[in-house]
Amino acid sequence: MEPARVLFLFDIDGTLLRRSGPHHRQALERAVERVAGVRVSTDGIPVAGMLDRDILLVMLARGGVPKTRARQLLDEVCRAAQNIYVRTCPDLRRKVCPGVRPLLRRLARGGVPCGLVTGNLSRIAWTKMRRAGLREYFTVGAFSEDGRTRAALIRLAASRARCAGLVARGARVVYVGDHPNDVLAARQAGAEIIAVGTGVVSGEELAAMQPDVYLPDLRAFRQDLLR
Repeated sequence: MEPARVLFLFDIDGTLLRRSGPHHRQALERAVERVAGVRVSTDGIPVAGMLDRDILLVMLARGGVPKTRARQLLDEVCRAAQNIYVRTCPDLRRKVCPGVRPLLRRLARGGVPCGLVTGNLSRIAWTKMRRAGLREYFTVGAFSEDGRTRAALIRLAASRARCAGLVARGARVVYVGDHPNDVLAARQAGAEIIAVGTGVVSGEELAAMQPDVYLPDLRAFRQDLLR
């Protein structure tokens, strides 16, 4: 097959899935307690739009773990969080956002490759996709452990797609997200941004960010957006 001329990258929480339960948060909390020996909640941390590794560092700091020690423990905490989540993730098929499945089927029929760009750690992200029945649609991804910013993750996912021969050099990269951080990251990465109002941020706030396209949800996706 010829490399595609467009790549679609998707955020997960608030974009592909919503109200997927406390299991992700609990996995982070239990991992910090297991590895660092401190009990800390994510309450009050603005986790929407954040990378998991950054959330964990904030939690460790709240627990009184010195910054240098927190950095030393971070990889182990990440492994523990992923192990916990893989064991505890529920069925997520009813948590898929409106319009997601029809859009992914349409992209697949059109030969448009899709990837994930998310603040989730990789095994957490892929577990969510399996438990939601969406895994088959995604061929590449970039995750919390792959870069320090969401913009870096967008660039990395696009690079991985090119290296895998999925898209041509110079192909359009379209990022679909639900948070102002997604809009900013896409701009920084040189990608187009479709903002969807299925997350915790109001549609008015997202539209005010002037994304390339704003949709209340993915049922409103139009065929002309593939051109």
